[in-house]
Amino acid sequence: MSLLLGVNIDHVATLRQARYSGMLASPNAEPSPLQAADDALLGGADSITVHVRGDRRHMQEFDAFEIRNQINLPLNFEMGNTPEMVAMVMRLKPDFVCLVPETREEVTTEGGLDVAGLFDSLKNTVSQLQQEGIKVSMFIDPDEYQVEASCRIGAEMIELHTGCFANAVDQDRKVEAERLRIAATLGHEVNLQVNAGHGINLQNLPELLTVPHLSELNIGHSLIARSVRVGLTESVKEMREAMKGYAL
Repeated sequence: MSLLLGVNIDHVATLRQARYSGMLASPNAEPSPLQAADDALLGGADSITVHVRGDRRHMQEFDAFEIRNQINLPLNFEMGNTPEMVAMVMRLKPDFVCLVPETREEVTTEGGLDVAGLFDSLKNTVSQLQQEGIKVSMFIDPDEYQVEASCRIGAEMIELHTGCFANAVDQDRKVEAERLRIAATLGHEVNLQVNAGHGINLQNLPELLTVPHLSELNIGHSLIARSVRVGLTESVKEMREAMKGYAL
């Protein structure tokens, strides 16, 4: 089985909101997240990721429903652990949900979810989602304690936060890669699907591919940034090509 690529298109909506946040009904409201999802599909994406945040800074609810209804790819819905988002998911019915930490002060999701510390409130949400047939992933730092907590909570998947790895250099990068290898190995041993995401690009990808047992990479910003030069379909194709040959 080859390593899968999930494409996060949130930053397409970020660009649209920069000009049209109060004019979304305008025919000029662009770029379109729906079109971006279709472009990613043409490039070989295996799934589409969207994150409707509580403050609606990029993706809007209608974006998620358009993509769910019109794009023939699995939908991964990132969400904070709030009643509002649980209610939305019950109507949206994505294929997967990835529970992430969310604060208004951050530019984007920074750091992993404290599954161990928030176990009771997260357990209820995980149970609700799974009762609807939705698989659940926990976005966590590569910490053995958080891997174990994700297993105990009953999640099917973890997504290892690769931000520290992506931002590190030289010896620090090697240290972070080893943390990922240890966490991925433990996740595999306790029968969790192991995904990874945040800050992954063509430059740091080769070292990331030394981490065993990865099933899917979820990549957004670098693909959208590259698409300014070559288009999103080509950007996704480039990443798919670079991911070839990964050995689980």
